[in-house]
Amino acid sequence: MLPLPASIQTHDGAFTLRSTTGLGGDRRFTAASRWLRGVLQASTGFDLDARIDLRTDSIAFIQDDAVPAGGYRLSVEDDGVRITASDASGAFSGAVTLTQLLPAAVNRQGLVDGIEWRIPATTIDDAPRFGWRGVMLDVARHFLPKADVLRFIDVAARHKLNVLHFHLTDDQGWRVQIDAYPRLTEVGAWRSESAHGAARQAPGDGRPHGGFYTKDDLREIVAYAAARCVTVVPEINAPGHARAVIAAYPELGVSDVPQEPDEPSVWTRWGINEAILDMGQHTVDFFRTVFDEVMEIFPSEYIGIGGDEAKKGRWAASPSTQSLMVERGIGTVEELQAWFVSQLDAHLSAAGRRAFGWDEILEGGLASGATVASWRGEFGAVAAARSGHDVVACPDDRVYLDYRESELPGEPIPVGPPLTVAEVYALEPVPAELTEAEATHVIGVQANIWTEHIDSARVIDYMAYPRLCALAEVAWVGRERHFAGFETRLEEHLARLDVLGVEYRRATGPLPWQERPDAEGRPSTREQRAALVAELTKDIRA
Repeated sequence: MLPLPASIQTHDGAFTLRSTTGLGGDRRFTAASRWLRGVLQASTGFDLDARIDLRTDSIAFIQDDAVPAGGYRLSVEDDGVRITASDASGAFSGAVTLTQLLPAAVNRQGLVDGIEWRIPATTIDDAPRFGWRGVMLDVARHFLPKADVLRFIDVAARHKLNVLHFHLTDDQGWRVQIDAYPRLTEVGAWRSESAHGAARQAPGDGRPHGGFYTKDDLREIVAYAAARCVTVVPEINAPGHARAVIAAYPELGVSDVPQEPDEPSVWTRWGINEAILDMGQHTVDFFRTVFDEVMEIFPSEYIGIGGDEAKKGRWAASPSTQSLMVERGIGTVEELQAWFVSQLDAHLSAAGRRAFGWDEILEGGLASGATVASWRGEFGAVAAARSGHDVVACPDDRVYLDYRESELPGEPIPVGPPLTVAEVYALEPVPAELTEAEATHVIGVQANIWTEHIDSARVIDYMAYPRLCALAEVAWVGRERHFAGFETRLEEHLARLDVLGVEYRRATGPLPWQERPDAEGRPSTREQRAALVAELTKDIRA
């Protein structure tokens, strides 16, 4: 099983699913029972009707407050299955575990003949280590059609991941419909071409790229995820990574300094550029309106505000920005970004939400309600926790799944240092230097999938799995983990991924159609990446 449950006891005997088997139970767990029924019905062909008497020949969901939050007890006996939980999340996780006790073919979406659907007699008591077990999916660099997003969520949920951090805007595209500002999608959702490969001077491919989600699309994604106990946390990136929004509304840019020849436009390159939002009140009002509409769609407690990699040279050179800083009593450009973050944080807090941003939002002082995604090594996690801020660990050298997995020349568009399954599995999300009290601020861990060089769902599969399997176990299991046992279980788990149609990376390397000899990469060593991170985090260190 994967992730590994906390306690497993096996017994003699088994329960066999039949055409007469019932499935139901506590109404608070309707989502879990509906999902499980859908999985089982498709492959077995059994009706699995809900019925009043679930004492025998049934799969029953039972509510019990004594079970830890997010946890479950799964009891399989000769006469039936009982999934006991205190909340919906635990019930769903119990249902996922039950499917892993059945043959991998149970995950097929069509009728499978010739299999006796036996579940071995077992008692499992289980609960997760972290409440935030996430994966960030970037759909700004390469748009992912809605059907592929739904499939991505379903596969992630089958690994007991429960947060989708949805990166919806960046320099290369704006992907969410905003009624108040239609040009965000009319203009900002499309770029004229994309850089072909990761080399600094990579040629353009000459092919327009774009797309966006309507509000109804996003509500469907949110509902689909919620049915699998996955929370969708949207991210609207500001004040940097803003070329797409400035292309749509040029008045939001810093206009009294020299611009690039192609501005304003949605960016066609990868990396970081100089574009940054103007810090006038009109920009604050604009984004308050944007976040109001975002909050209407996404019920998540957390709302992503970005904050990463904002190059501040234009603020420093802009007479109008410098005048604003004097007027507001702001001494540095870092403090100016902190001021902007505080405006967004206050607006979200007034609506009962919490701002969620990358660890750069620590620079210049951080608003009290904000939660930090620590990506530049452990430094952000330590600084945030010691300052009393909640933090989600996502260090790039351990969980950036756009990094190549090996030194093999066939790795598609290789970037970053090699990041193996074993290295992901070895991650300890809580920095060792934190005290016990400080460590409570580490609320979870997530992997990040940036899509500059990932242009389809097939490539996402290759880059995400099986490394995301390792991250799922890191997020679920405590500090005591054993990679040898994980490797053995992963071999069996890969059969489930095969059935689900996940085109994961084989241990031997990419298959021929997974290579990209047409596009140059830009790999680095771990030492080079560490030096860059040290430079990027010097302000936090200070």
